[in-house]
Amino acid sequence: RTKVNANIGTSKDDVSIDKELEKAKVAVAAGADAIMDLSTGGPIDEIRAAIINQTQACIGSVPLYQAAVDTVTRKNKAMVDMTVDEIFDGIVKHLDDGVDFITVHCGVTRATVERMRNEGRVMEVVSRGGSFTCEWMAHNEAENPLYQYYDRLLEIVREYDATLSLGDGFRPGCVADATDRAQIHELILLGELTQRAWEAGVQVMIEGPGHVPLNQIEANIQLQKRLCHGAPFYVLGPLVTDIAPGYDHITCAIGGTVAAAAGADFLCYVTPSEHLRLPTVEDVHEGVMATRIAAHAADLVKQVPGAWEWDLNMAQCRKKLDWEGQFRLAIDPDKARRLRAESGVDEEHGACTMCGEFCAYKVMNERAAKEAAGR
Repeated sequence: RTKVNANIGTSKDDVSIDKELEKAKVAVAAGADAIMDLSTGGPIDEIRAAIINQTQACIGSVPLYQAAVDTVTRKNKAMVDMTVDEIFDGIVKHLDDGVDFITVHCGVTRATVERMRNEGRVMEVVSRGGSFTCEWMAHNEAENPLYQYYDRLLEIVREYDATLSLGDGFRPGCVADATDRAQIHELILLGELTQRAWEAGVQVMIEGPGHVPLNQIEANIQLQKRLCHGAPFYVLGPLVTDIAPGYDHITCAIGGTVAAAAGADFLCYVTPSEHLRLPTVEDVHEGVMATRIAAHAADLVKQVPGAWEWDLNMAQCRKKLDWEGQFRLAIDPDKARRLRAESGVDEEHGACTMCGEFCAYKVMNERAAKEAAGR
């Protein structure tokens, strides 16, 4: 089955432990398989611990975020003055707290930055961890520590029996940048790092784009599977157009369906608030539902056991105007039940307010009943 992740977490401008916990619980209740805490504001350690302790889901994080924030807020230094040891200490802290997987941008290297600059990009680097790493490398005139000291990273992660999620620091942030040299060069590096992780006994998955036009999604999946030796692919979206702020849970679901049908294994949701604000609790619910629909639609294509039967059972309940059966099978039973109740439907005819007594199911069911009675 295609899995679904929900991102939550505070920012400096919006800090509430209770709200983030509620988002985590709503995401899991809506069917998310994993939660990533991306907090960068407030008591980050306390927020992460609360989410881990109170959420029944796989939990991931991006330790570099907190390492950068702590450097600025606790040590009164510039983010680029993080030491290599401070970066690795941040990783140990998150793993020690019990996260199941960590995103690390090991494929962001000086060579890839040079390729990006030589080719040119509309939006350059849109990954937060990728941008931190690029800035650190430029300021220190040094290679990415997570690439240079990758074996050290593997030793730490193996000790905690955690999973590495190899982040895509050069993921395209707009469709104009999709499948360019920087993105693919990073993907090649991630394939090499995948093999090294496996040789060290560390589980790994690969993060993917991003903003990708519909006609390039399948090729992106094929490239990842080939270059990364079949490692699980964890994609953000992909978002298939850039013009829909407020509706990016839809652009995400469109791309996610195509990506998962082509072989992506893990879909990261996007909420209606993407590019606009920190998501609300309601946004989280909408985002999870949209991405779960995408995942299930792809599972039909991949012939995942049980997927076809779920749709068939729903069709049979619809034909019989079995509303309780439809609610039970709905991906969001509460919403389905609420919308029907709000319609003021006349339960006497058994249909809905779209067609009422002229409902096609009702007409055909009554015809079948008459024919059966006349036999």
